[in-house]
Amino acid sequence: MENQTVNEGKTTAIISYITIIGTVAALIMNSSKKNSFASFHIRQMIGLVGLGLVNQYVITKFLGGTIGMVIAVILFVLWVIGFIGAVKGEEKRIPLLGDQFQEWFKSI
Repeated sequence: MENQTVNEGKTTAIISYITIIGTVAALIMNSSKKNSFASFHIRQMIGLVGLGLVNQYVITKFLGGTIGMVIAVILFVLWVIGFIGAVKGEEKRIPLLGDQFQEWFKSI
C-alpha cells in the first residue's frame, strides 16, 4: 500500500475501531474523500460490529451466556488484531472472516 494513502487514512481507520459510534464517524469522515486504507478498516469493523450484535442478541439468547461470553472474548481478540493493524498502518485482515468482510462490504 502506498505510504501517503496510509498516512492520510490512518486516523480514520483508528477511529473506526472505537465503538460503533467511531465506526459511524469514520464512515462519515471517509464518505467525501475515499481512502482505501480507511475503507479497508471500516469494512473490517462493520463486520465485527455485526458479529457482536448477532452474538449479543441471538447466540447468547438461544445458546446461553457461557457460549456468548466465549464468542465475545474471541471477537475482542479479533478487534485487537484489527486495531493493531490500523495503528501499524497495515491492511491485516481479521482471521477467519476478514476476506468475507471485504467482499460483503465492498461498496464502502
